[in-house]
Amino acid sequence: MPERLPEAVQGRLRVAVIGVGHLGRHHARLLAGMPGVELIGVVDTAPGRAAEIAAAHQTTAHTDWRDLRGRVDAVTIAVPTESHADIALGCIDAGAAVLVEKPLASSVADATRIVEAAAARGVICAVGHSERFNPAVAAAMPHIADPRFVEVHRLGAFPDRSLDVDVIFDLMIHDLDLLLATVGSEVVGIEAVGVHVLTGKTDIANARLRFASGCIANLTASRISRDRVRKARFFQRRSYVSIDFAAREVEVYRLVAGDGRPAIDGGRLEVPHDEPLRRELEDFVHAVRDGRAPGVTGAAGREALALATRVAEAMSAGAERP
Repeated sequence: MPERLPEAVQGRLRVAVIGVGHLGRHHARLLAGMPGVELIGVVDTAPGRAAEIAAAHQTTAHTDWRDLRGRVDAVTIAVPTESHADIALGCIDAGAAVLVEKPLASSVADATRIVEAAAARGVICAVGHSERFNPAVAAAMPHIADPRFVEVHRLGAFPDRSLDVDVIFDLMIHDLDLLLATVGSEVVGIEAVGVHVLTGKTDIANARLRFASGCIANLTASRISRDRVRKARFFQRRSYVSIDFAAREVEVYRLVAGDGRPAIDGGRLEVPHDEPLRRELEDFVHAVRDGRAPGVTGAAGREALALATRVAEAMSAGAERP
């Protein structure tokens, strides 16, 4: 269902951040300094945390998001995934635009409820797939066309934050979303394997996706690695694109026909230094203000969640085979 956009918002955009833990505190930091935005308040069930972040940005602290109903134009939601649907639906019902951190919800059914509620109420629904706003991704996108093979590694140390979802929905979903945006073809086959190491959920996973276009993507995601790696490589018929998400570097090489032997041309692209989360929040603010679709819509977030769910199901089915 397409999202129906609201009238452009006039004056300062009144925004609140719901959940100011590991990621939400950065939402508050960036929004507090953004031109044309008024940070109305921050919300967290931990009173001390809410008060600390509110004091740092000269705003009000709340422990219940309902305190802000009717007082804001937009909210960002960075709470545990299991609470996304209830809070997003409540804010949408009150007429506020929402940016929900990934994954959009804990189930595809709940994600669909959020997307449909936003469309019915006529408010913006965006999803926090911040990797789409990585300057390196923006620089690489014009050079990615009909990839035939994609290899992605997203590895990191065990995080110092709460883990309410497994590594597929925590880390790999970034790359699943990016694949949906770049390959532009239906996923027709999935093989996956995962291992529980430090938690009761999958901490390292590998998935092999086959697209209707013939493209094959091999993805590895881990939150128990010693080294931090965030890289993707796109192999195309006459070119190769490499993205280092962490270093924000892009290399592009092309096959160039010559009089004699074919030659390889290319090198590193110029990538601006900017914070992906800042770009994501700026896009959300402008989308609400201008009445346009955000860079990552609720529908796109739902599709990424649906694909992540299929990967998890393929993993479970593989574990059940003798």
